[in-house]
Amino acid sequence: MAVRPLRKKVKPGKKQATLSHIDESGRARMVDVGAKETTERVATASATLLMQPSTLRLIKSGNIAKGEVFAVARVAGIMAAKRTHELIPLCHPLPINVASIDFRSRKGGRLDVTATVKVSGKTGVEMEALTAVTTASLTVYDMCKAVDRAMTITDVCLLEKSGGRSGHYVR
Repeated sequence: MAVRPLRKKVKPGKKQATLSHIDESGRARMVDVGAKETTERVATASATLLMQPSTLRLIKSGNIAKGEVFAVARVAGIMAAKRTHELIPLCHPLPINVASIDFRSRKGGRLDVTATVKVSGKTGVEMEALTAVTTASLTVYDMCKAVDRAMTITDVCLLEKSGGRSGHYVR
């Protein structure tokens, strides 16, 4: 069964938004970026882990049995950014210039995770930033689940992106 492309009514004079990964027949496709201009593109995504305050203290003190949580999660997030095209079917492989993962602990057992990814390319790095922040967060969970299985990963979102035809976006 063919899926029809999503269409919404557009006011006169406004350009209709289309889904670039869907062709005229409603089939999934990889977008042809061959004619696009190479520009610097940057994306930042974030996630929040909610955990027991005692778990966050253990992480910060380096007393989690599996090792240094922030270092391992940082490497996992960077690796995930570089391999996003292997996980998300229609993503292009990109020569990542830099990927960084940052952690900020807050009161009440809240850990904010941020990933920023940069590339000089023909397509954006939003999916790479989102994959990086999610993988880093999952790694924190994996390393700490023995002491706090109730941890929650929440609020995964794109914070900002720049470069390319669609310009600058800030959440």
